[in-house]
Amino acid sequence: MSHFSTIKTKLTNKDVLIKALNALNYSTQESVLLVNPQDHDHQQWHVEVAVNDFVGFKRAQDGTLQLVAELDAWKESIPVERFLEKVTQSYAREQLVETVQEKGYSVVSEQKSVDNTIELVVEKW
Repeated sequence: MSHFSTIKTKLTNKDVLIKALNALNYSTQESVLLVNPQDHDHQQWHVEVAVNDFVGFKRAQDGTLQLVAELDAWKESIPVERFLEKVTQSYAREQLVETVQEKGYSVVSEQKSVDNTIELVVEKW
């Protein structure tokens, strides 16, 4: 029997999450009721940010945004775990850029290494 699964994250800022998903070329929609796949009848989830009809992020009681996904309908080219790793890394990058800009810094350069490590160089004048 299929169902929506929730996966805990440490993500908290919805706007940064949307920027992170957009940076990964995912279109997002806000305040969406996820769809049950055809021939499935189970609880549907209202999410704050949806990636598609079966994947989104909902606010948990502790304030974090949890990944909600209908795993039987997962159509991404990468496994759920890798998707969440990429989203988390993109979220961290977006959060860092936002924070340094608020403090008056600007990003001078950005490099991504073979192991997917991101290096940002910032400066303040």
